[in-house]
Amino acid sequence: MEICGIDEAGRGPIAGPLVVAGCLINEKCKVKSEKWYKELTDSKKLTPKKREELFEIIKETSVYHIVWIDNKTIDKKGLSFAINFALKEIKEKIKADKYLFDGNSNFGVKQIETIIKGDLKIKEIGAASILAKVSRDRYMIKIAGKYPEYNFAKHKGYITKEHIEEIKKFGFSDIHRISYKLKALEKTLF
Repeated sequence: MEICGIDEAGRGPIAGPLVVAGCLINEKCKVKSEKWYKELTDSKKLTPKKREELFEIIKETSVYHIVWIDNKTIDKKGLSFAINFALKEIKEKIKADKYLFDGNSNFGVKQIETIIKGDLKIKEIGAASILAKVSRDRYMIKIAGKYPEYNFAKHKGYITKEHIEEIKKFGFSDIHRISYKLKALEKTLF
């Protein structure tokens, strides 16, 4: 049975794109039980060096598709719309017997099954997790030069104390998600 694992990176950040990846691993790679195949897991459990290494192997041994949703679309149409759109596009681009998405919602897309902590349990979802995270991290590192006042290469647009301070000092950039409301940025009455 051909399984397409799906995962995303960038749901929580307040800057940058949402990246959703779908991955169907070549059956021959599973049969051989390659060492790298055994290492597939949640991308956050791997070192950046290991993620980069696995990213290149996954690209060579899989059918995959990566969907990018920019911050403007997220602000205008919402995160649920963005994920729904990405899931449909992955289903259209990758033909599989089964589609498994990490999490607890299929965002209204038929024939998408969900698995909580799927990136730890299903190798294809772990591979998709790596594809999404490495793609997004590379983008945020690359774009950091355009926005030197924000340390995007370090925090990748996620909410950190440092990032909040940068926004307080410099305001929002054109890659920030202005629809995200942060208590740390709200003005108090006192």
